[in-house]
Amino acid sequence: MRSRYWPIKALKIAVMIVVAVAVVGWVVMTLWNWLVPALFGRPTITFAEAVGLFILAKLLFGGFRGGPGGYWRRRMHERWEQMTPEERERFREGMRQRCGYAGRSTAGDDKQPPPAAP
Repeated sequence: MRSRYWPIKALKIAVMIVVAVAVVGWVVMTLWNWLVPALFGRPTITFAEAVGLFILAKLLFGGFRGGPGGYWRRRMHERWEQMTPEERERFREGMRQRCGYAGRSTAGDDKQPPPAAP
């Protein structure tokens, strides 16, 4: 059953998001305007540009879930640890086939380059 206080909770979350964006935007703008013009001779930026720069950097380098692939990497490591050696080899073979390395082996003695495309 829904709480009758959900609009208040939603408003609190919205206010926290606005405050977080304002603080992060101010920090990015302040750091940029303090360092970049002095070090590289680039122009200063506005608050809106700083927020845009932060969002772009998060999308390109980190995403918005606590780092680049942190959850996925941790989950995959857990699954890998639970696999038997046979299951690991089957997984490797499946990945080789999906990624276009079906003819290659992982042994160190097979160091031949892949065949040239026609």
